[in-house]
Amino acid sequence: MQKIYYPEDRIPFLQLVPMGLQHVVAMFGATVLAPILMGFDPQVALFFSGVGTLIFVFATAFKVPSYLGSSFAFIGPVLAVTGKDASRIPEALCGIAAAAVLYALAAAYTMRQGPGWIDRLMPPVVTGTVVAIIGLNLASSAVANAVNTEFAIRGTTDLLKLAVSTGTFLTAALVSIYLRGFLRLLPILTGVVAGCVLAAFLGLLDPSAVEAVKSAAWVGLPPFQTPRWDFGAVLAIAPIAIVLLAENKGHIAAISGCMGRDLNPHLGRAYLGDALATFVSAMGGGTPQTTYAENMGVMAITRVFSTWNFVMAACIALLLGLCPKFGALILCIPAPVLGGVTLILYGLIALMGVRIWIDAKVDFCDHRNMVVAGSSIIAATGLGLKGLTVAGVNIAGIALGTLLALVVNLALSLGAPADRQDKKTCA
Repeated sequence: MQKIYYPEDRIPFLQLVPMGLQHVVAMFGATVLAPILMGFDPQVALFFSGVGTLIFVFATAFKVPSYLGSSFAFIGPVLAVTGKDASRIPEALCGIAAAAVLYALAAAYTMRQGPGWIDRLMPPVVTGTVVAIIGLNLASSAVANAVNTEFAIRGTTDLLKLAVSTGTFLTAALVSIYLRGFLRLLPILTGVVAGCVLAAFLGLLDPSAVEAVKSAAWVGLPPFQTPRWDFGAVLAIAPIAIVLLAENKGHIAAISGCMGRDLNPHLGRAYLGDALATFVSAMGGGTPQTTYAENMGVMAITRVFSTWNFVMAACIALLLGLCPKFGALILCIPAPVLGGVTLILYGLIALMGVRIWIDAKVDFCDHRNMVVAGSSIIAATGLGLKGLTVAGVNIAGIALGTLLALVVNLALSLGAPADRQDKKTCA
């Protein structure tokens, strides 16, 4: 059986560097995509993802393994505030900071009273659903990267892209299953390297991206910004804190299940670390932070949960944020390569949600559980990354699915006995 490295386990430095880099590769695409969609600067977001992860690790006393990156749940509200006008970003930062304050208050209450109130608000049927939604919601992104946005093979180029994504996928999968020793802990990084080599051989590297690597400066400070007070932005963005509560709760449950160790007692500290990271990021012009499911997928496949892994990943992210050339190098990774590895990562994330249900023995003979999980997953997956637009305001699929799971669970639980079961459904 593959060895498990627990949060307190130390890893030799020479092994820690590539393992940390693997986590950077896993989080990079989403961490830079979210700020691009919101109109923020990706270099700033990358810098603060490193800062935020270090804050999180220290806030949780090195007991909760997680990487913090840009949150997609804020995209709709932020765009509603900015209207895609970059000059309005300081107002959006004010709303993000307000969400962080609400999040910190919830963290303080959880640390004082314990996680029981969160367990009642978000039972396993909800947290498992939220985690499954995250993986399934990103499914179209993985397939689009692996092939193309039209999901169609129309010529030689599409076949070559499919070959690269397949080669990347198979390399990562075979390394994780059949290799032994240290290399088995680097399936994602190995797959990316193999995929990039294959893409270069097939002529699929973007010449402009390669040129950007050559011309990028080695050292450069990110373009920091500060918030500007706006009450409307606070009203629009601050309530998203509840999505972060559910998302982080689901991530903690998923990591606990994979690691075989209950991290729920550290939930309050995890909330606090996430809230502080988001607040600091907002103060400097970065995106809101959240624990990253992509990195959970890496932990699940490698069985390495050492928090020192994330200290190294955070330091590498800081270097990337201060070194445009390294950032340009990561951006040079072809889309089919990312598609190949995310097919594995996003699939693992979705199955982590299922594992939460199994470990908690969620009863799907109960119609309430079926409705809560089924309706939320279908709504969020159907919306995908496009989300739902209402009166010009976009609501991300993950955010809507999370809120739907919370509301439906609360509504269907009113007046109903906790142990109610419909045995006929299972007959």
